[in-house]
Amino acid sequence: MTAQEALVALNLTEGIGSARLKKLIDNFGSPENIFSASIKELSQVLGAGEGLARKIASLRKEAVARELALARKLGLKIVTIKDKGYPDNLKDIPGAPVVLYVKGEIIPEDNFAIAMVGSRRASFYGLSQAQDFAFGLAGQGFTIVSGLARGIDTYSHKGALKAGKRTIAVIGSGFNYLYPQENIRLAEEISENGAVISEFPLDAMPLPRNFPRRNRLISGMSLGVLVVEAAKNSGALITADFALEQGREVFAIPGKIDSENSFGSNELIKQGAKLVTNLNDILEEFDLLRLPSLKKPAEKKRYLDNDEERLYGLITEQAIQLDELAKISGLGIPRISGIILNLMMRKQIRELPGKHYARCS
Repeated sequence: MTAQEALVALNLTEGIGSARLKKLIDNFGSPENIFSASIKELSQVLGAGEGLARKIASLRKEAVARELALARKLGLKIVTIKDKGYPDNLKDIPGAPVVLYVKGEIIPEDNFAIAMVGSRRASFYGLSQAQDFAFGLAGQGFTIVSGLARGIDTYSHKGALKAGKRTIAVIGSGFNYLYPQENIRLAEEISENGAVISEFPLDAMPLPRNFPRRNRLISGMSLGVLVVEAAKNSGALITADFALEQGREVFAIPGKIDSENSFGSNELIKQGAKLVTNLNDILEEFDLLRLPSLKKPAEKKRYLDNDEERLYGLITEQAIQLDELAKISGLGIPRISGIILNLMMRKQIRELPGKHYARCS
């Protein structure tokens, strides 16, 4: 049995986490040596009775061979905690996963990532903000990490894809039971422009207990977490808690004070999360010199694409409202919002109260 096969086998054994794995490897020298140990020896190291030791001893090579063969059939890579391709951001978090199943590619640039999370039953406001912020952040060099769930997750991934940039989806099930089913096509798009990853064996069902485990990876993959819209008991708040434990930044977009969907995100702001109303609120928290796309632009002359040029031509020193821009330009609100973010980042326009915009003098 190779080291990779041994780690996959241990991952198939429920109850083996990174802490217990470290104990076992420290004692037996390598992952493969663990399977040569007796039940008594395993029990002494694990200190958890014989139940878990018997599970390890009873695991058959056939089960590992089937898992590896099926992973190959599904076009997945298996990355273990011992491999060079294992994400740097994950290595030092408490309970780092032993094994990752990866569809797509994880690249070094993905270490500069930001997670975006929020309600599955998001409002139109939440969905549009998720897509717009993902579009803008991805355009500035961030890999967008989210959980492929309905609502905010879906639109965060879509915003990054719309920008033609990278996004990573962390799922709470095995690849044989990708959830939700309506996002299977989206998962394919993400794998072609980033990666879909899971720590769960291929046949793991999308059980409720899996999603908090998934959430710690979403924050662990990232430098910070942006909560877009979250109700009182939203799973997004669990992700924010993990982010704090892992030493990550926590950001939140404020919502209406009488909206149930915004209760959680507004509460986070009261507790100290950074209030975010534009892209600069996030960018200023990071070392922008690490982002190749943020090299300082020329002061005035800069190429604009056709839509940007049309929109910029409609914005003068007299303030104009977002809905009026949509009406005159014929462009959709998400597209306009993305362009506005870019123009604001270039210091060509500025935002005024009430979603009004004017040229910078």
